[in-house]
Amino acid sequence: MIPLEWIQAAQINIRQHLRITPLEFVPNLNAYFKWENLQVTGSFKARGALNKVFNLLDWERARGLVAASAGNHGQGLALAGKLAKANVTIFASQHAVPTKLEAIRQLGARVMLVNGGYPEAEQAGKQFAEEQEKTWVSPYNDGRVIAGQGTLALEILEQNPGLINACWLIPVGGGGLASGILSTLHQQKQRPRLVGIQSEASPFFYGLYHSKSQANIIELPSLADGLSGPVEEGSVTIPILQKGLDDLILVTESEIRRAIVYAWRVFRMRIEGSAAVSLAALQSGKIRHYPLALIISGGNIQPETHQELLDQNGNANNS
Repeated sequence: MIPLEWIQAAQINIRQHLRITPLEFVPNLNAYFKWENLQVTGSFKARGALNKVFNLLDWERARGLVAASAGNHGQGLALAGKLAKANVTIFASQHAVPTKLEAIRQLGARVMLVNGGYPEAEQAGKQFAEEQEKTWVSPYNDGRVIAGQGTLALEILEQNPGLINACWLIPVGGGGLASGILSTLHQQKQRPRLVGIQSEASPFFYGLYHSKSQANIIELPSLADGLSGPVEEGSVTIPILQKGLDDLILVTESEIRRAIVYAWRVFRMRIEGSAAVSLAALQSGKIRHYPLALIISGGNIQPETHQELLDQNGNANNS
């Protein structure tokens, strides 16, 4: 686990640059929604990136910062680099969400597109950082990044201490967010039930959790692009989630689509697929513990994709 002192220090370090996002209770669902899609850069990822960069030594920042990202970590690191006056280069798949890439550029970072998916972008980014002697910033395999993500749990408990007795639904990709939340709550007198959620189209951490292997997993295209790709071998997040999660479950792409549409129709909240997995798990009937705390981790969905999902749902309802 990451030390609680690191997470508490992260909260102090980054809070002036972040928003306190709403925690909304929805009575008919017996669930609390943490709307982190309303965070600066549109996702929780700014928490970890800011804390990492603020903890670097001056010479590490001066070298320039490099990361691979499906988009949200890249935006967070670009913001951190802008605040710290450090050059940032983000490697991303050519298939990454265009609005995410444009937001990275708008924050002053350089985007390098790579043929293939996230694994190829990560490999290219690491090689570039090593060859150019720049500072690599992992989106999840880093204690300071995880500590920054853990501030989300501290914020939720400040908003409602009673949620220490709830069941928390947490999106899982590389496991940085879940590891931060686990590290925060593991060191409390009580702790909630913690369930990780992942798309069945990209079930790498599901394999690591249930069978301790991600070998032979075939990845399919997913709306939850921020949760896609294999987990870095030896990642610090692997033992944290294997020991700390109470369960890790999968949701389908159709369930993710339905959750995105529901969030807009009911709450007028635009959420991305990676964030919708928590709501999808609730709606799927796979969850048996209440009340729930849903982490809605981001809202950076391509507008055209969002509208297409709404239109498809409308046509289905009218047919």
